[in-house]
Amino acid sequence: MFTFGSLFAGIGGIDLGLERAGMICRWQVEVDPFRQAVLAKHWDVPRYSDIREVDFEQVEKVNLIAGGFPCQPVSTAGKMLAQDDPRWLWPEFARAIRTLRPNFVLVENVPGLLVRGVGDVLGDLAACGYDAEWQMLPAAAFGAPHIRQRLWIVAYTHTWRRKVYSYIPEGEAIIFSRRYTPPTREEDRRKNWWSTEPALVRVVHGFPGRVDRRIMALGDAAVPHVVEWVGRQILRAAYL
Repeated sequence: MFTFGSLFAGIGGIDLGLERAGMICRWQVEVDPFRQAVLAKHWDVPRYSDIREVDFEQVEKVNLIAGGFPCQPVSTAGKMLAQDDPRWLWPEFARAIRTLRPNFVLVENVPGLLVRGVGDVLGDLAACGYDAEWQMLPAAAFGAPHIRQRLWIVAYTHTWRRKVYSYIPEGEAIIFSRRYTPPTREEDRRKNWWSTEPALVRVVHGFPGRVDRRIMALGDAAVPHVVEWVGRQILRAAYL
């Protein structure tokens, strides 16, 4: 049984993807009441609110901690204040890792993290005793009718890495050794569009506008199709 805990769970995009890959959710952390209600409808697990107030000494240990901490501090759509933005909550993510010591960590964020803040993320992971790999994966590569480029970081303990040296040579990628390449031609991409998506991109049937809280919740959710693929790569490596 491979278990995970979800930080900044939102409406459960990461959680759903990891469950589809074969993992089991044990707990979630989410501060927004609307998103909490969505999670409660689909997951009967312990749920915590503000991550800054969670005592992780009292939280169940899991095989993997996953989450996409708020992207506004590093997004090109914002002020790009990174660590100077009060919404920069990576330190809380790192605190959970230091306390719970999972074998694996999965971090999701926007491409802007690569130029604003990734040094802190990788540095803290290394200080906690983790190696890390990362890859950019667009939702379009998995059949979505929009690009939705996202950065995925998978980290694992130095101890676990040493155990797999006999299977994978030192210095080679473990998790992202298999590349998911999106179709290059527009016609090929459109052939794989999800049938549930409307023909007009960025407009959702039945909603009056993007200000609707449901649209906002969808907007910051990870695409489960992408997460499922990443989750399968983690499980493949975990059971080498």
